[in-house]
Amino acid sequence: MAETNGISHGERTTKKMHFVIVGGSLGGLATGIALKTLGHNTTILERNPTPLLHDQGAGIVAGGPALEFLRRYNRCKRQDIAVPSDRRQYLNKNGDIIHSVDASHNMSSWDLTYHLMRANYDGLTSPYCDVPPDDPTHGTTTHQHNSTVTSVAQTPSGVQVTYYTTTDPNLTFTINADVLIAADGPSSAIRSLFLPSLKRTYTGYCALRGTVPESNISSSTLSLLTNRFTFFHAPGIQILTYLIPGPHGTLTPGERLVNFVYYTNFPADSPEFREIMTDKDGKHHRLTLPPGMVSPSAWEKQKQIAKEKLPPQFAEVVCAATRPFVQAVTDVISPTNEFLDGKVVLIGDALAGFRPHTVASTSQAAYDAMVYADYVAGEITREEWKVKTMGYARYLKTSPVSVLCGFTQEGLYVTNEVMANMAELPEVGQSDTFVD
Repeated sequence: MAETNGISHGERTTKKMHFVIVGGSLGGLATGIALKTLGHNTTILERNPTPLLHDQGAGIVAGGPALEFLRRYNRCKRQDIAVPSDRRQYLNKNGDIIHSVDASHNMSSWDLTYHLMRANYDGLTSPYCDVPPDDPTHGTTTHQHNSTVTSVAQTPSGVQVTYYTTTDPNLTFTINADVLIAADGPSSAIRSLFLPSLKRTYTGYCALRGTVPESNISSSTLSLLTNRFTFFHAPGIQILTYLIPGPHGTLTPGERLVNFVYYTNFPADSPEFREIMTDKDGKHHRLTLPPGMVSPSAWEKQKQIAKEKLPPQFAEVVCAATRPFVQAVTDVISPTNEFLDGKVVLIGDALAGFRPHTVASTSQAAYDAMVYADYVAGEITREEWKVKTMGYARYLKTSPVSVLCGFTQEGLYVTNEVMANMAELPEVGQSDTFVD
């Protein structure tokens, strides 16, 4: 089978191609931006019924691949998108620093990154950033919300994608593409079409997440946390916090947010797990409880537990959160990143949605988008693309911070020596060489 322009699909030439991308969050947007920059046309099909994805209320650590992606593709005048952190530190139960190490991190937010990517992808105007001017060498872009994909069929020249909208679920539409990119998250509907038996596996713990305006935090706690990546570990618990941009992406001191991620055990089928995953209206959620929907009584119980088990600075932050959200932590990884001889490709969490940690998801999406664009451009071979993408996913799944989540989830005590060794390990994204 001939390989032309990095895509092996028979007698394909170096023509301008049309990519349909399923999923309009960060992974889909990153892939769309990278491909449009090469001059290819892209259409994003996002199932969300509204034109914008709502603020996910989450902080993100902009690891190496994420920063490299923005260096390559961000054409906005706004380039500064992160609150810097120059130190990782670990607290004991009393709130004393028991270990620290110099380490540079860049802390951003999901909503700022999303609006920056939308500005670069389809020129979305927002208070977060400016919109870059059109580039005549770029491909066309279409961002289509309220579109749920139901099937994918191979055609002689590519694929035909069938989808519906909530306007009339009985009425279906089709769109043709040279390649379909699945960027629809760890519960990927596209992946399930080809691997129906592959399911997300609950790992036995949840991430309780939220943000708090820094102005609502005491001066002593804020002084400890500012420009620091702060951790606490205990049997069955891991919590971390850092500052991120505030409303509309502001980096102004006093207007930023303190972000926390609090991992704690909830055994499957336990009353505690069902309680935390049941929203304020009494509806049970299987994997994610969105911001503002946590049951007040369930959250009050978690606040009391935080006061008992966490250092006082972490307990203060958790108790000050008014719109927390909950993610059940799961594992899933596809055995392959492509189907139909490369006409269907998995990107980011759709390929590997592993136990969340401080860098993984956003970095994986950025990395996959860049490596796939390099493949499409003919800069690397198909085999190199597969080895890099699959190797990176498997590296992240067994990365040191992910392993540490396992230590605490299984109730093993994390010693100061272990934390010191973890702190000295390299960050994800310092190398792009991963062996499959």
